[in-house]
Amino acid sequence: MLEENESVDEEGSAERMVTTEVTEKALFSSGIRIGSVAKTSYMRKFIATTRQGGLNIIDINKTLERIDIAAKMIARVGPKNVIVYSRKPYAQKPVEKFCELTGATPVLKRFLPGTITNPLLKNYFEPEIVLVSDPFYDKQAIDEASSLGIPVIAICNTDNVVSNVDLIIPANNNGRKALAAVYWLLARSVLIALKLLQPNEPMKYSIDDFETKPEEES
Repeated sequence: MLEENESVDEEGSAERMVTTEVTEKALFSSGIRIGSVAKTSYMRKFIATTRQGGLNIIDINKTLERIDIAAKMIARVGPKNVIVYSRKPYAQKPVEKFCELTGATPVLKRFLPGTITNPLLKNYFEPEIVLVSDPFYDKQAIDEASSLGIPVIAICNTDNVVSNVDLIIPANNNGRKALAAVYWLLARSVLIALKLLQPNEPMKYSIDDFETKPEEES
């Protein structure tokens, strides 16, 4: 992880290891820290710099710190008590791989009203944490969780409104590779927190394995 105030050039030339398998350069190439031109007031504190033209760059240190906190939260309640939801087609594979490795429950495509509030529904679930990929697209899940006081973890870009989000993971949630990188890092951190993976052990899948390719969208 970069030290505070330490700089890296725009091409991401750092070769230090973020994990035993991924360098900072490789992580940067996924686009994980690329925000948008727009920024909401609460997301400003996660921005490291703004490029010429107005593109906001997310502080990767804060991304990694929040991933670690999220992993510890998930490990504490047990992944089987966590719902992971995303309506974005290209978040489908990252969510599926994350849930396969950790044991969390995936909810994809549409979050039916009442999924966590109506016990009469066939697919009713009582989670202790709800994890979403984008507060804008996944608002239904956030609203239901918030109404019950269930903590919400959300991957948030610089332009996201974060109402009712309890833990923000600041990252690019619009890119295929970026979402794959976030979910891969989070899965790895959860497994380490659960002591199912040693810090120097390789993951079963690579970041590329987490990425939804265009032909896989449905």
